[in-house]
Amino acid sequence: MIRKFFKKRGKNSSKFNKILQKYNLPREYFATTRKAISRGLLVGLFWGFIPMPFQMGGVLLTTPLFKFNVPLALATVWLSNPFTYPPLWYAEYLVGNLILGRDGLDNIELTMDWFQNHWDDIVLPLYVGTAFFSIVVSYLIYLLVNWLWKRSVHKERRVSK
Repeated sequence: MIRKFFKKRGKNSSKFNKILQKYNLPREYFATTRKAISRGLLVGLFWGFIPMPFQMGGVLLTTPLFKFNVPLALATVWLSNPFTYPPLWYAEYLVGNLILGRDGLDNIELTMDWFQNHWDDIVLPLYVGTAFFSIVVSYLIYLLVNWLWKRSVHKERRVSK
């Protein structure tokens, strides 16, 4: 299923090839193979979980290090957006407190004054939780996509026999 979806959209088109040649873009950055797709999700989620500005820049900085589907990684970064920041960062904060063995803060107020007064109590658990999500969760999703892709291929082969 996953493989078929990307196979249909990954066909060679002359317009797409012309764009790649015009802007001198490597074809590997647009590959729809299992490795490129799963790596693209890994990189996109890794940077998407980090509470920082310009997460897409992080994806682009990662591009020369190894080959992955760059458009997918850039799109995946947008899973964290102004609407999803509060629940995502709160979950990272809670997980960070859990890992550190701390109790979270009570009576949280959504005011700049409160955050400025409690910044020192928030930062460490937030970034420990961020490290957990960026490394562990994005890697687990990478493994899951690889497993689903392989399972899909084996299922297609069994059906075609």
